[in-house]
Amino acid sequence: MSLARTLWDPLHVRVLRLLRDEGALSRAELADRLDIPRPRLLGELDRLVAGGHVAEAGPAESRGGRRSTLVELNPSMRFAGVDLGATSIDVEVTNGRLEPVAHYSEPADIRSGPKVTLQRVNELLAKAKVEGAFAHLDGIGIGVPGPVSFRDGVPVSPPIMPGWDRFPVRELLTREHGCPAVVDNDVNIMAVGERNAGVAHSVDNFLFVKIGTGIGCGVFLGGEVYRGTDGCAGDIGHIQVDSHGPVCTCGNVGCLEAVFSGAALAREATAAARSGTSPALADRLATNGVVTALDVAVAAVEGDVACVQLIRDGGRRIGTVLAGLVSFVNPSMIVIGGGLAQLGHIMLAEIRSVVYRRSLPLATGNLPLVLSELGPRAGVAGAAVLASEIAFEQA
Repeated sequence: MSLARTLWDPLHVRVLRLLRDEGALSRAELADRLDIPRPRLLGELDRLVAGGHVAEAGPAESRGGRRSTLVELNPSMRFAGVDLGATSIDVEVTNGRLEPVAHYSEPADIRSGPKVTLQRVNELLAKAKVEGAFAHLDGIGIGVPGPVSFRDGVPVSPPIMPGWDRFPVRELLTREHGCPAVVDNDVNIMAVGERNAGVAHSVDNFLFVKIGTGIGCGVFLGGEVYRGTDGCAGDIGHIQVDSHGPVCTCGNVGCLEAVFSGAALAREATAAARSGTSPALADRLATNGVVTALDVAVAAVEGDVACVQLIRDGGRRIGTVLAGLVSFVNPSMIVIGGGLAQLGHIMLAEIRSVVYRRSLPLATGNLPLVLSELGPRAGVAGAAVLASEIAFEQA
């Protein structure tokens, strides 16, 4: 959390955040940590208790004299984090401390449109409610695989999401569940999740690169997500890397996403299987009828030369783009996540090699380039963080 934001946020937001991140605290500890007069804090706590946001949690350890009473977030507080991928839906319900209470994951096709997809999200949340995960949601966060107007809570001209342009996602979820909702790009929620509970915990300046069906970059600067003027900062998948490359879903030619992503890798792997360049992939194609990015990862580990080369070629493309970002932003960490993170250390080694070779030594001398610690949970974890933020602001 940036110092500027911490200083200027309303007191009730600062109290609720501290209880979320630290757990039960005494009134004296809260006053000390927030550096505010105790009478002012007590008045705010009374209001939060009356509103059902905070509850007493028994006596604190003695600090000499009369024992203070611990306070905590209301144990019934619940947030929902939703991560919509191009081919999947992930839903997680957490308590006020952002600890998972229920989790659901299933295949889906984002191209089926917003009504079908969001209806399924609502059904999964209804299932969680029936199974006792919550009585009422205090906030919902959702990430979608395309550009988002964060201010308006709607996707904007998303290339792989037909029918979603300007669809009122936030409004629909708020109306359906009777709580505030927030909508963001899927890679931004992954970055938020990784900073809150992953390898980038408390790192103020870092890049989170999602490599999956699409490619995007969550940009954390000064402890905050940098979304840009219109919410499309970090859309690195549409940086051109090959002027003679394939046509991208955005309509341009040779975008990074068009030459190395889940779909692009599957395309190249299929060609390698059919040509006989990769015996391992040829066997999988004959057996299963298709080859996937996971097949490439498995075959590479088994020593298939063509698969190792496919991964290295992709890693080199990613590394070239990231080297430019390192020179421009000078981050203190780069985190690699998304479905193709399963390509593992072959890809990571190639990305590192290119970034460290092409960027200035001053920018890379102390630059960790690592895989996501949260893995596939990064998205829902980050969405739940955003859900808690919007709920606290409206408390």
